[in-house]
Amino acid sequence: MTDKQLNQLKDQLTDQLKSLERRVQHKEEFDTTELSNYDNHPGDAGTDLFDMERGMALTQFKEEELDDTKAALAAIEAGTYGKCTECGKEIPFERLEAIPTALTCIDHADQEPDLTSRPPEEDILTGDTSDPVTQEDDRLRDFTDNFQDVEEFGSSDGPQDQPGDDEDMEDFYEEKSKD
Repeated sequence: MTDKQLNQLKDQLTDQLKSLERRVQHKEEFDTTELSNYDNHPGDAGTDLFDMERGMALTQFKEEELDDTKAALAAIEAGTYGKCTECGKEIPFERLEAIPTALTCIDHADQEPDLTSRPPEEDILTGDTSDPVTQEDDRLRDFTDNFQDVEEFGSSDGPQDQPGDDEDMEDFYEEKSKD
């Protein structure tokens, strides 16, 4: 990498650092418009919660990006910028131009998606409608599968959504035993 290219990347990283520092300091607060949540629709509470979680995620992303930028600038000052921290091989200028915070070559970049980390809610909630919460007090629930009762009135799999005449779908739902 030439000195001109290094100065170009250093200027880009310095500008990025200033921009990130301004954005991290500016934290957007999402206030509810209501004096009390007592009479709010649950959808409004969900929207407020989503806005707060989105704001926290964006702040965390900005802070991680800020740390990466500081690390790249420190590598420039140390004279190690442009060399892979894992193998010491020269990082192509094209990669650094695209991702100025890159400190590893493409071979040592983290390319595996994280498929093992799951949201903590999944430890409690499941998709099973017959017993969705396993850590629940038995006295609070009758353990009937209420979805079956609702599905008798129709679902997206009902006869109204199937091609053909209604007469062809007469036996779509199983008849209950007549007593």
